[in-house]
Amino acid sequence: MNCRPARRVTCSLFLASITAFSVGTFALLPFALAAEPAGDGVADDTAAIQRWIDAERDVQLPAGTYRITRPLRIDLKSTGAIGFRGEGRSRIVMTGPGPAIQVIGTHAGTADPSTVTDEVWNQQNALIISDLEIVGEHPEADGVELSGTMQPTLHNLTIRRSRHAIHLVDRNRNVIVSDCHLYENSGVGLFLDAVNLHQINVTGSHISYNAGGGIASHGGNVRNLHITGCDIEGNMGSAEAASSANVWLTSGSGSIGEVAITGCTIQHTHQGKDSANIRIDLHSQQVNGTEERRHGNITISGNILSDTQVNVHLRHLRSATVTGNTIWKGFQSNVVLENCEAVTLASNAMDRNPRYHLGRHAVAKHGVQLTDCRDCVLSANVIRGVNDRPAVLELTRCRGILVQGGLFSDDSLPAILAVECSDCMIRNNIVRGSDSPIQLRDCEGMQTD
Repeated sequence: MNCRPARRVTCSLFLASITAFSVGTFALLPFALAAEPAGDGVADDTAAIQRWIDAERDVQLPAGTYRITRPLRIDLKSTGAIGFRGEGRSRIVMTGPGPAIQVIGTHAGTADPSTVTDEVWNQQNALIISDLEIVGEHPEADGVELSGTMQPTLHNLTIRRSRHAIHLVDRNRNVIVSDCHLYENSGVGLFLDAVNLHQINVTGSHISYNAGGGIASHGGNVRNLHITGCDIEGNMGSAEAASSANVWLTSGSGSIGEVAITGCTIQHTHQGKDSANIRIDLHSQQVNGTEERRHGNITISGNILSDTQVNVHLRHLRSATVTGNTIWKGFQSNVVLENCEAVTLASNAMDRNPRYHLGRHAVAKHGVQLTDCRDCVLSANVIRGVNDRPAVLELTRCRGILVQGGLFSDDSLPAILAVECSDCMIRNNIVRGSDSPIQLRDCEGMQTD
């Protein structure tokens, strides 16, 4: 009989009565009640919940506060793919080191069905963890950790005051993170930690005030990361903390590509050291047959971006679109591209609205800078209200850049400054600024109108 935990006492007593009756006594078995977690926030419920995981497979925690002292381990090879859910307001308080919920599977293939073993399909596929709050009370406590999983779903989770809220390690495939609050953690909200992971959708989530970054992917082999409809704010730590970003992707010794960041609000805080809303560095491991080390195929579209040192910072990236975003209050810059190729920056609004630039916010510099870039297009952008920079748009050591149909409007600065550039075209723009709105220094093969 597979009893729901909310009714576990009734079922256990019923089974105990039947067993006792069969041996001629009505005595209740004492172990039946011993298996029940207290849910009072005081007792250590680790062992009791672990017994549910190991014996019952699906776990539904009634409303309550469940104090645990070590990870709740879901070994998919032993338990099969379970559903771990809360009923009502179910809170897990992790008072020891490690993840509150640790999931370990054996999937070693890709997302191609032919690489998935029968054991994974039949026993481990489609894990669900949902409707829980996890609170950390140890400096090394994490929320949920996944390894070796296929098609897991993390839904309606609130994870706070932990280290890393959701931690993906080793290898996973086809992950869904939806409708989650990842809030006020000392590490990363959603951490892709040198993981081999293709296909992950992050939707409808609030990811804020995580000191080590909001969504971070460092190293590993990551493809098809989709971030849509999220509010991602203030993931910087204190002003003295190390550099961080709300969305932070670095290939390092691995490779990251095929990323979409769409329809999100991504903001705060310029008080973080070298902070960025979106920082992507895709200088990747070398592959056979080419010397190209840059990865890419990135889409950044339809986002609200404001109030960091740099709003969008792209390095060593190839093939990307940054389009249809509203961008303001970049305290050092709104957009910085370094050593990028085949990037389209189009139809973005970068304005200094006075309502947002009062008091200490008035020092935000704004502006766009491209350095060591080639074969990029800047089209139909509105860039206004740049302060304390050499120009509204700065091009340095760039080649083959097309700047067209934009509005560059600042009376006190040159509109466009190109230094040591070649074979660029600047045409059909509305420019205003200083006596020479377009300035070329040590350039070759430039076309301007």
